[in-house]
Amino acid sequence: MRGIKAIIKKELSDHFSSYRFIILFALIAMVSLITVYMVGLNIRHELKGIAKPRFVFLMLFTSSGTLFSLVQFVAFFGPLVGLMLGFDTINRERNQGTLSKLLSQPIYRDVVINGKFLAGVILIAVMMVSIVLVIAGLGLLMVGVVPGPEECLRMLIYLLISVIYIALWLGVAIFFSILFRSTATSALAALAIWIFFSFFISLGASVVANAMAGNPGGDSAEALVKKAEIVKAVSLLSPMELYTDATATIIDPRRKSARSFITVGPLEQLSMSRFSGPLALSQSILVVAPHLIFLTALTVICFAVSYAVFMRQEIRSL
Repeated sequence: MRGIKAIIKKELSDHFSSYRFIILFALIAMVSLITVYMVGLNIRHELKGIAKPRFVFLMLFTSSGTLFSLVQFVAFFGPLVGLMLGFDTINRERNQGTLSKLLSQPIYRDVVINGKFLAGVILIAVMMVSIVLVIAGLGLLMVGVVPGPEECLRMLIYLLISVIYIALWLGVAIFFSILFRSTATSALAALAIWIFFSFFISLGASVVANAMAGNPGGDSAEALVKKAEIVKAVSLLSPMELYTDATATIIDPRRKSARSFITVGPLEQLSMSRFSGPLALSQSILVVAPHLIFLTALTVICFAVSYAVFMRQEIRSL
């Protein structure tokens, strides 16, 4: 499509020169480095004088520091990057009058929204890759273990999932930027969606489970299992839950399932004791494949809705 490279270059130049992005990137990088530094100190202290186990390098991403792990931090605050990049993508240019001038040039309308979204995705990828590389370098100094080929592949898949996850929230922000003329209204709407799916879904899952389980105060094993299954099913409506389960399974090879609560009988316990080693990378991918497909589908649907709304708007209203 003609003109898309110019749109991408312009958007990247605006983002890289924006104080908003620089401050946000510096804040996320600083918190990530502090978290990994604390985790590296704990790992070095606990493994001092003993043989280091396999996949110890990946523990930098999954082990908790003082408050949370790196995976949990990106799950909670990564969407803010997408929201900050996209909440004023369209309405800012509409209010300044530059969007109508841009569309008067020999540039198709779909090139504008495609270029803005792709520029945001490229920026997210650059940010995540740079943070992971800096963390990997710090981990080499702290832990003293060189990651193997499988660990590098797992980190690459983690990066891919993270980019898709943050791009989903970028699509949400662009949708509200198209829908509302006011940048403040689009920012508040995008934040409201993030708060709802990140916090209220988990709170509402317990309420729904108590209502559907029949006996909220029951302490039998069947009631607890049924309640846990309902809570997990409702929680999977949240993109944050999908991302957390997928990345935790990919980064931690010893995790055999995306579910955190599993009931097993005597035969299952015997089987798990016999096959207690880490999962192969291909098996971990199969476990999280539904999560990846669902996250990718949500991202595509969200951008497709934004694309359709933008293409149907009248040019004179822009």
